[in-house]
Amino acid sequence: MIDLKPASRQMAGLLAGVSGDQLADSTPCTEYHVGDLIDHVDHLSRIFGALARGDTDGVAAAATTGPGAAHLDPDWRHHVTAHVEDLGTAWDDPAAWVGVGQVPGSDLSNEVWGKITLTELVVHGWDLATATSQPFDLPQATLQACLDHVAAFIPAAPIPALWGPAHEVASGATLLDKIVAITGRTP
Repeated sequence: MIDLKPASRQMAGLLAGVSGDQLADSTPCTEYHVGDLIDHVDHLSRIFGALARGDTDGVAAAATTGPGAAHLDPDWRHHVTAHVEDLGTAWDDPAAWVGVGQVPGSDLSNEVWGKITLTELVVHGWDLATATSQPFDLPQATLQACLDHVAAFIPAAPIPALWGPAHEVASGATLLDKIVAITGRTP
């Protein structure tokens, strides 16, 4: 079991620091502008939070809307932050890490889904922090858990196109630089 609360708290803090005029700015995740990325984080937070709670109806309902800034309502900051914080709490239950995820078309274990959830928070947190010039700081244990996952998972990911080609980093690179490089970003 991995504690996702530090990454969810970091994401919530980043959301509070995004100004309305930054929503159309580009991000290191080239397929998303800031607003699209925020909606993507909200979308995944709702899906993965429902998954952690064993709420198959919640997973299905959250999966019916695709990401895009057009989905952000005027009170997006409050709603997205609540979903991100709920996500960290939902994965704090040891039962969330047991069994096979009830995600249509997937046979991944809940343990793998939990690690994917962490990766989404860490990598997209870095994307959002970079795009909006905010600091990004996570505990070493959180970063190490994420690095352990991406180093093993991404080279054999079931959908390889989700990540760009890995970038080389110096041998003394930080854990965060190694994570973002593996996921196709330039640290």
